[in-house]
Amino acid sequence: MEKVALITGAGSGVGKACALALADAGWSLTLCGRRLERVSAVCDEAAAKGASAIAVQADVGDPAAVEALFARVESGFGRLDLLFNNAGVGAPPKPLEDLTIEDWRRVVDTNLTGAFLCTQGAFRLMKRQEPRGGRIINNGSISAHAPRPNSAPYTATKHAITGMTRSSALDGRAFDIACGQIDIGNAETPLTARMAQGVPQASGEIAPEPVMDVNDVARAVVYMAGLPLSANVQFMTVMATKMPYVGRG
Repeated sequence: MEKVALITGAGSGVGKACALALADAGWSLTLCGRRLERVSAVCDEAAAKGASAIAVQADVGDPAAVEALFARVESGFGRLDLLFNNAGVGAPPKPLEDLTIEDWRRVVDTNLTGAFLCTQGAFRLMKRQEPRGGRIINNGSISAHAPRPNSAPYTATKHAITGMTRSSALDGRAFDIACGQIDIGNAETPLTARMAQGVPQASGEIAPEPVMDVNDVARAVVYMAGLPLSANVQFMTVMATKMPYVGRG
């Protein structure tokens, strides 16, 4: 049976790498993002690998856009076997007291409300499709465990994602819906390019940090996605081995 995945934030970085890895593994794809040209380019790469792929422009923080997104998944493929809640943004790295309410809401709307709305859409479709059930993987981030300096909105949403992962796993249990979380540390993407030059540490110093190949993250997601619904990776941490995360800060 055809396996169908939906990836949010699929136009670049982790989302793109996971889309192409799932294409290699034989999945059909619906890819969404705010910039249609980027998502369409990833769809073209997936199609070149032999995958069926649909590009959808959507802001996951917009309920109407999410409703239209899931209608497109169902009309295009008839079912959904995997949702990867990957879309995320950060706020400007400035002192907490200087953040605006607009900064805060933008991060919460995308990272948390967006993941919630997409999880709702997945639950509705996965419950009614035949055979029923499916899998949801949330991108939690290392920030679901420990913050970076001046990152309150992002860190707060990623801690909240952990709670949503647990609630979704519990609420989906009776309906063959598995939910897990992947916490990623320093995958090499355009967003982490600055780490080679140095990023703020808890001590106040600026120091470079090691990064890892983003394709190692993609392989982990493919593994999680490929499990039977009788098994679930509840939480997985994939990080650059030498990044300054484990140990005293």
